Amino acid sequence: MLFLLRRYRGHCPHGAKPDCTGSSSSECWRNVYMLDAILRSGKIPSRVLFLTICAAGIGGTFQLGYNLSILNAPILHIQEFTNETWWARTGWPLPDHLVLFVWSLIVSLYPLGGLFGALLAGPLAIRLGRKKSLLVNNTLVVAAAILFGFSRRAGSFEMIMLGRLLTGISAGVSMNIQPMYLGESAPKELRGAVAMTSAVFAALGIMMGHVVGLRELLGSPQAWPLLLASCLVPGVLQLTSLPLLPESPRYLLIDRGDTETCLVALQRLRGTADVVAELAELEEERAACQGLRARRPWELFQDGALRRQVMSLVVLGSAMQLCGNDSLYAYASSVFLEAGVPQEKVQYAIIGTGCCELLTAFVSCVIIERVGRRMLLMRGYCLMTCWGSVFTVALCLQSFLPWIPYLAMSCIFAFILSFGIGPAGVTGILATELFDQTARPAAYMVYGALMWTMLFLVGLGFPFILKKLSHFFYVPFLGVCVCGALYTGFFLPETKGKTFLEISKELHRLNFPRRSQGPTWRGPEIIRSTEL
Repeated sequence: MLFLLRRYRGHCPHGAKPDCTGSSSSECWRNVYMLDAILRSGKIPSRVLFLTICAAGIGGTFQLGYNLSILNAPILHIQEFTNETWWARTGWPLPDHLVLFVWSLIVSLYPLGGLFGALLAGPLAIRLGRKKSLLVNNTLVVAAAILFGFSRRAGSFEMIMLGRLLTGISAGVSMNIQPMYLGESAPKELRGAVAMTSAVFAALGIMMGHVVGLRELLGSPQAWPLLLASCLVPGVLQLTSLPLLPESPRYLLIDRGDTETCLVALQRLRGTADVVAELAELEEERAACQGLRARRPWELFQDGALRRQVMSLVVLGSAMQLCGNDSLYAYASSVFLEAGVPQEKVQYAIIGTGCCELLTAFVSCVIIERVGRRMLLMRGYCLMTCWGSVFTVALCLQSFLPWIPYLAMSCIFAFILSFGIGPAGVTGILATELFDQTARPAAYMVYGALMWTMLFLVGLGFPFILKKLSHFFYVPFLGVCVCGALYTGFFLPETKGKTFLEISKELHRLNFPRRSQGPTWRGPEIIRSTEL
């Protein structure tokens, strides 16, 4: 790495001359010298920090993606089990529309539990701490795995429904606490990259859920209870590894006031005993947060100075969930069958969707600072509209040409790629960049509640949309993509390369466009505590 830095000092990393003054070249030079400073200061990720990332991720957002995609394989098996169970109890079969309704509940209880978990995450993180909250959260996973594993022997599809609710609560808790834990444990030079690993683990979980669900593994009619109960494995891995790793240094010092334990945690996470400067920074943050409190969620909707921020969070957060992408994971088998893909090839096509999501999780981290948030969102929604339209036309023509089903399958892959590079990678950081320090915790609560609520509604209604609209089932989602692109183009400001202070000033000007002298703006209040 040092060799590359010495080589870069003689040539512009962007391919220009050494005296290049272009903006893109300046950005490249700034990144190179920042990396050089990190290397010289010893802020290279230590082994303990790397293990902390893996331990938090495997039982955190990995579980979120794994349990979201794991239902693809046993759709028909669970529906047959539901019908057989009802027949054994009453003596007559359950009507088809009620079987579909029970299946929709099994799918939708996962995001409903996520909503409850998102609301519980804040109090848990404050009272128990980041690491202990993740550990306690695994008790829900253990209980759910037991329910899944014995559901068929007990002849109870209600056990599956309760298990899905528990895994949803666990996912809602981990989705909020894991980025908080990792962001507070990483050095400031690497905080963004470390926090982005949450998205990588979620994509990895989605792909592994598809792989484990193969018929050759746990996707057979006899093994589906073990498939659902396999969520126990990541939970056990986290329970055995995370207790050996340190707690968040910021939580230890600011929330608990334990300076000695904070010093030990910092030394382990940095791999060096020289952490005096960083400890002094934490002490300054501790002094700055005294006497200040974060806003409540309902206060965001009452403040006119946050009107555009709240509207952007609600509109674009809803658009990300209502664009139809998440439906592909819960109902990927049905979608590929509707596209004309043979039954024996569906499971391999589903694995391809997980690979696409994992690929875009890495790509979005690389290009977001070059292209910009606004452009990625707008282009992502436009491409999704394009590919979704081609997919709808292909469904209508699949009986006329033999190669049309494969065109439809390609459109699904392109749709997922467009979603991952654009909306999936950008929407999640809106709460960070559009809100100041006092409003940011409440904004994350609003965003989390909104995301899980929309996911619940989509999971509940998509089977009926698929049944009623047939080949045109994606038309409502295309309308959402168009609205998302239009709103981004006309109302969302670009935040690339701007400080939080500059973003706050621009948003204040946009919120009060007709006032020659608007309310006196004093800048965001600096608060780094985790009080809700």
